[in-house]
Amino acid sequence: MTEILPATSPKAMKLARRLLREGEVVAFPTDTVYGVGANAFERFAVREVFAVKERPLDKGLPVFIYQVDDLNLVARDVPNQAWPLLQKLWPGALTVVLRKNAALPDDVTGGQETVAIRIPDHPVSLDLVIEVGRPLAVTSANLSGQPTPRTAQGVAAQLGSHIPLILDGGPSPSSQPSTIIDLSGSPPRLLRQGDLTIEALREFLPDLEDHAHRP
Repeated sequence: MTEILPATSPKAMKLARRLLREGEVVAFPTDTVYGVGANAFERFAVREVFAVKERPLDKGLPVFIYQVDDLNLVARDVPNQAWPLLQKLWPGALTVVLRKNAALPDDVTGGQETVAIRIPDHPVSLDLVIEVGRPLAVTSANLSGQPTPRTAQGVAAQLGSHIPLILDGGPSPSSQPSTIIDLSGSPPRLLRQGDLTIEALREFLPDLEDHAHRP
């Protein structure tokens, strides 16, 4: 049975940390939409995220870290021009794609050689990353192809029978997903535009190419 508990409750946060450390999947609020996640270094837990979402196994999961210095846990070959960008815009709704660290399980990236990474600007998400002590593989808390819920109750309606805990942080602050840029090659590429515009990003990456799909 799925529990929905307030994210402001220390008891609920303690339970979430324990479940994640034990390889379970938990849903929680982020600075964009609700996320569902697991310890990125626990292969079984990562596979469970795919199963819960009915997500194709070749479609990798983004990874949450706590600070810029933790990039080397999950990525390698970070280009020099990326550091000022990340120092300025993280935490926030910016996801960067980099070449993966070999230590990160291939399950997370769907067998690809790159990984999508961000630092969420949300206290619950950050606390979970800190307390679990490992990066978290996190994606939107919806069934693949379905609308992304903006409330804990909406998450429960889609995923409730498959996960043990949903932390309720109130309505999502945004319906927009994060902006995604690919820094794994040269020149860098904008893959998805969220609240961060390409003009703002070009202040740091003047050669950023626009490959974002827009309706």
